[in-house]
Amino acid sequence: MHLIAINLAWAAIFVIFGAGLGTALILAASVFLPRLLNRLTPNIDEDKEIARGNVAVAQYFGRVVAAGIIGISLVVAAAVLGGIIAALH
Repeated sequence: MHLIAINLAWAAIFVIFGAGLGTALILAASVFLPRLLNRLTPNIDEDKEIARGNVAVAQYFGRVVAAGIIGISLVVAAAVLGGIIAALH
């Protein structure tokens, strides 16, 4: 019974640490990815185009940033799950 409690405690620690780290990574990605996209397209000012009502730029910008955030979320989720599985074995 003692070993089970230790494994559950480690699993809880991995979940809490992984959730905190994952949240920080997602917040950092939501700040970094739009800046990266602006630097990759120097001839297009996305902010001005979106303000002018250019729907194509807005959709492209939103989809690229959203895809990056979802990708990072999947990596974080896999890392947290791997930590939980390692703790429970």
